[in-house]
Amino acid sequence: MSELTIPESTVNINRKMITLAVMLGTAMSSLDSSIVNVTLPYMQGNFGASVEAISWVATAYILANIITMPIIAMISARFGRKNFFLFSLILFVVSSMMCGFSWNLESMIFFRVLQGIGGGTLIPVAQAVLREIYPPEEQGRAMGIYGLGVVLGPACGPVVGGWLTDNFSWPWIFHINVPIGIVAITLTIKYIHDPVYFIRERKPIDWSGLFFMILGLGALQLMLEEGERNDWFESNYIVILGILTLVGLALFIWRELTTDTPAVDLRVLSNLCFLSGTAIGGILGLGLNSSLFLMPQFLQNMLGYNAFSSGLALMPRSLAMAIIFPIAGVFYNRLGPQLLIAGGLLMSVFSFYQLSNISLSVGYWSIFWPQFMQGIGFGLIFVALSTAALATIEKNRLTAATGLYSVTRQVFGSIGIAIFTNQLTVSTASSRAQMVRHVSEFSQVTRHQREVLEYVVGNHISEPVITSKLALKILESKVISQARMLAFNHVFMEIALCFMIGVPLVLLLRSKHAEFIKGELD
Repeated sequence: MSELTIPESTVNINRKMITLAVMLGTAMSSLDSSIVNVTLPYMQGNFGASVEAISWVATAYILANIITMPIIAMISARFGRKNFFLFSLILFVVSSMMCGFSWNLESMIFFRVLQGIGGGTLIPVAQAVLREIYPPEEQGRAMGIYGLGVVLGPACGPVVGGWLTDNFSWPWIFHINVPIGIVAITLTIKYIHDPVYFIRERKPIDWSGLFFMILGLGALQLMLEEGERNDWFESNYIVILGILTLVGLALFIWRELTTDTPAVDLRVLSNLCFLSGTAIGGILGLGLNSSLFLMPQFLQNMLGYNAFSSGLALMPRSLAMAIIFPIAGVFYNRLGPQLLIAGGLLMSVFSFYQLSNISLSVGYWSIFWPQFMQGIGFGLIFVALSTAALATIEKNRLTAATGLYSVTRQVFGSIGIAIFTNQLTVSTASSRAQMVRHVSEFSQVTRHQREVLEYVVGNHISEPVITSKLALKILESKVISQARMLAFNHVFMEIALCFMIGVPLVLLLRSKHAEFIKGELD
């Protein structure tokens, strides 16, 4: 029976229940990508692990996510999309519960891998389902709902994780998924079904393609996660990972474009609209993930905020996104994608430009408004881009397209974190070297600063030699702080330039809104 023969009230109820089911899964998956970050020190103490070892709790989840996302279309075609989504929900919930019960670091990492495999399915499938169940005129609204789960999850993760850890204990960041997951599983069983055009096929599995994909993406993610700790390409380990990345991804692309039964349908990228949209999505992931990683460091290390306070200080961006997502869906129907995406990119450029001019004496509102503007910009980009990039994709290829779209945003997010973290280190050293040249006994400003510091320290310590050494150490710490502040300014400017690069790509998106909804009508 088609949807047209069903009473409209029943259709609306079913649509709401399906939306709730997939969005619960999306929210859990996106939240768990960042919620563990504030609890890692507690886990480290419980498991007696080193800093390098405990970081695998976060890395394992992201790595499993990235490897799972591109192959959801292949697995869905073999077992049915509803069955695969339901299995992924169950796997995510059970592994979340077991993460909370982990007895050592090895068991935690194992269950995080399983959780990442389950979570990697939930976000792309949710996007495909929402694209299918909402009519063309409501696609912008649907992607606004989708964006609430995908973008707000990582943004709110540190705050939620900090609150649960402070008021209960760190296992509750995982146990909280269990009741939510049970509701999602129940709704999935009752309301979600495979669409009528969905064809289940048992084609031969492209094992070679899968192997090359896992090799390339796995080595890339490991290289990005371990590069900073191992001094990047000064380490043979990182060099080997880099070679494996290039070889694995090259062979993967060659295999998928030459075989009749690819594990990942890369041919969908021949759609210029989808390709440009995916590229802009990568830029969005790069800027969003990098800023989510760098801003807490700036607030805690430079301004002295604690973990929870820094999480609250980041809420203006999340608040702005929550406000703009539903509004952007309405604007999309009236203005089309190009104006919204270009406007969002330019707002992001301006907000990061503002951050590139702040100093150590920055006030709260000087942090609030750039972040609020970022939230508006990110919201406009995400809603319009998620709608436009997939609008010209055939329905039977939506699952494959959403998988590629999601993994691109995730991979570019990891690349952005790696690049800008490295840039922060390099720029700090460079800025310090430039400043030190001006800090000498021949500088009147330096002599004055040293005399002031010696006077202040001398009020507490009477020994002249110790007083002089402490004054010099304080002066050195001031130089390092200013150098690191300049490095943050430099990195924020680089992120602004990345968003500027995305502006010309908007021109590749078709300008006529009618073209985006063509083919969506039954």
